[in-house]
Amino acid sequence: MPKMLLTCTINGEPAELLVQPYHTLLEAVRDVARLTGTKEGCSTGDCGACTVHLDGQPVASCLILAMQARGREVRTIEGLTTAGQMHPVQAAFVSHGVPQCGFCIPGVLMSASALLADNPSPSEAEIRLGIAGNLCR
Repeated sequence: MPKMLLTCTINGEPAELLVQPYHTLLEAVRDVARLTGTKEGCSTGDCGACTVHLDGQPVASCLILAMQARGREVRTIEGLTTAGQMHPVQAAFVSHGVPQCGFCIPGVLMSASALLADNPSPSEAEIRLGIAGNLCR
């Protein structure tokens, strides 16, 4: 099957990726763009390990076809850090010793950062709901 050209923006940079029409956004990000911070967990959208931002909204990249990102903005965990500075939620995780094995952390950080972008002062219940789609092994 011939590959298709996916043009989008990844972490603020224009990207052109050759992908198979059946590739997921997760495969495009990890295997083609070589941004391996996004993890593949369940491949069914249940664990949240593959969470990225698509036009600012958190999505399970294992459930999105790569070509659905055409012309759109994709942000991965690698793009959460800007100008060499950790995102505040990354810094908070480090300062509180949250990272353990690190497998679920990228997805949790992407979900938490999206929540805080929409609601800078969430309640505990809102935080629990905001990261509910992320499972830790």
